[in-house]
Order: sequence, then C-alpha cells, then structure tokens
Amino acid sequence: MMPVIGQQALISIIVHLAFLAVTWWTLQAVRLEVLLRPNRVVQGRLLYILLTIAIGSTVANFFLDYWAWSTDLPYLFRD
Repeated sequence: MMPVIGQQALISIIVHLAFLAVTWWTLQAVRLEVLLRPNRVVQGRLLYILLTIAIGSTVANFFLDYWAWSTDLPYLFRD
C-alpha cells in the first residue's frame, strides 16, 4: 500500500508542476499590465505568479479528481 501512496504523490507533483507551467505559458499571452498602475512591476509579476498558482492548481486538482473517479468506476459494477 505504501508504494501506491508514493506513486500517487509523485504523479500529483508532476501533474501540478505541468499545469503550473502550462498556465504560466498561457498567461504570458494576456496583457495584464494594462490593468496595473504605472511603475508597479513587482506587483504585476506577483499577480502573474498568484494567478498561475490559482488557475494551475485548480485545473490540476480537477484533472487528478477526474482521474481518481475514473479509476474508481469499476467498483460500481463489482459484486
């Protein structure tokens, strides 16, 4: 049982990092600096980081939940 928990943890870490990278890459196409006050570079970068974490983690959790639910479906048809 312990190796399975370790594998799930590793998969979760990899999925979260992958979705964080995809989210960061995607947010680079959005011009958020238009919404910021002039000379607020640090706050703008922090906003990108926080948005990346919020969106990436949400999508990763959705993906991992969906994966877990789909692997649990066979239990619906067991005796």
